[in-house]
Amino acid sequence: MTHHAQGNGQGAGPDGRGGRQARGEKRPRTLRRRLFLTASGVLGGGVLLGGAYAVNFASVYGDRKMTNLGTLSFANKVRIPPLLEGTSDGSGGRRFTLTAQEGASELIPGKQTPTWGVNGAFLGPTLRARRGDRVSVHFTNKLPETTTMHWHGMHLPAVNDGGPHQSVVPGAVWRPEWEIVQPASTLWYHPHPHGQTADHVSRGLAGMFILDDDASDGAGLPGRYGVDDIPLILQDREFNDDGSIELRNVSTLESFAGVGNIGVLGDTILVNGTYDPHLRVTTTLVRLRLMNGSNARVFNLGFTDNREFTLVALENGLVAKPVPLRRIQLAPAERAEVVVAVEPGERTVLRSFPPDIGVGFPTKRLDGGEDTFDMIELRADKRLTESPPVPDRLRGAPAPIELPDSPRVRRFRLSGTNINGKKMDMERIDEVCPAGRVEVWEVEGNADGVHSFHIHGLSFNVLQYAGNKPAAHLVGAKDTVYVPPGDMVRLAVALPDYTDEKKPYMFHCHQLRHEDQGMMGQFTVVKPGSEGDAPRQIIAYARH
Repeated sequence: MTHHAQGNGQGAGPDGRGGRQARGEKRPRTLRRRLFLTASGVLGGGVLLGGAYAVNFASVYGDRKMTNLGTLSFANKVRIPPLLEGTSDGSGGRRFTLTAQEGASELIPGKQTPTWGVNGAFLGPTLRARRGDRVSVHFTNKLPETTTMHWHGMHLPAVNDGGPHQSVVPGAVWRPEWEIVQPASTLWYHPHPHGQTADHVSRGLAGMFILDDDASDGAGLPGRYGVDDIPLILQDREFNDDGSIELRNVSTLESFAGVGNIGVLGDTILVNGTYDPHLRVTTTLVRLRLMNGSNARVFNLGFTDNREFTLVALENGLVAKPVPLRRIQLAPAERAEVVVAVEPGERTVLRSFPPDIGVGFPTKRLDGGEDTFDMIELRADKRLTESPPVPDRLRGAPAPIELPDSPRVRRFRLSGTNINGKKMDMERIDEVCPAGRVEVWEVEGNADGVHSFHIHGLSFNVLQYAGNKPAAHLVGAKDTVYVPPGDMVRLAVALPDYTDEKKPYMFHCHQLRHEDQGMMGQFTVVKPGSEGDAPRQIIAYARH
């Protein structure tokens, strides 16, 4: 890995650094402290502390517009996570062996960072299975803390979901088993320990889980893993001077100014754990499986030359009709598969432009709405293998969820770190749902809050977004959606067929700090007609 090299300076500030930069160094806090203490000493008294607050806020606010433009040379070949397809058990099953472990990684030049990973020091392998496979996982926790492993986007019984109820203590082994029953998808896995998810993900516990089926095999899309079908786990991180990952991100004075409500917003970009990365492209079309693996940051992705690309899949499956786009916005945990055309010898950069997070001053800047980051450079070889064109329609796309004549409507209001005025209680069942039914879930965001909403164990369709028909890039099978601040998203929710009145699934904000602070609830799925008799409390939960 090489150190930073100065780029062309495009978008950089007067010092050529373009604002807060991504070099593994903390933001300077000394000036803020001096400003605050000086103002406090001069102004004195409780009545005049407002002036000190204003000085502090102005300093903090001015430092929160982040960018890395002009600082990258794209010197490092992006790491492609190893592919783990499991071993056959001889009876149609596929077994995966995973170990969560401590390690050390050179994530930024010249620094050794203490990290966590799965089967390695940072992040984990890409798991791959097929529809109809019987999957078993042998998951060992060799970390110093209790954790879990959640299969995000997977349709499976709640007892195998890997949420906070399936905690795995240090040294223990968890052995979930389930059948793959859903269409080809780009899913992922990450820990889900109650109150600690953000820290465990920040340290490096995450990986993709790709599902295939016969229809997707014949869809006519690039499909050679690591060649023309590329996983890209996009993450921001904040580093301390010693190279360690910052887990809190804010000083006391910054918190007074309103910084940190959303959680950690880092000033360094990693792609598959690689800093300053490039991807060598050897074919005229390349499929990028984009995953926002950040704790809180929203990415608004497009190319610096404004080239068009084609959306071919969302979180839970292919789209029926490919969608031409120049930008796609992904909130934490959202995924999208896009196909990009390149010409021999050319280079282009995938950039995150300032995202439309739907909030105003000062939240827009404090929560990342003015930030710009270069993510990865695509470098096309001088000679490229010709790829077949993207079909006009894709085989294997999940059918739209059909609503019944009078669907049950459930409403969820996200405010602060509460859902419907309540914080998460591990022993409280918030909703009891009938198996196999389709419902409408209406999720409303507070006007000045940045939230995304994820439901475990199922897929949904977006029916309406802020009172309008969903944009083309939201039409398809999803499991996570950004919630419009001060407005509502209406979802057609296809409830699981698996019943278990004692083992719940989760619904929650996927801004991980919010989740950890209580913006989460749980629901059980029971035989239709038995909802009134189902328990509303969980007395105990398993620790493996």
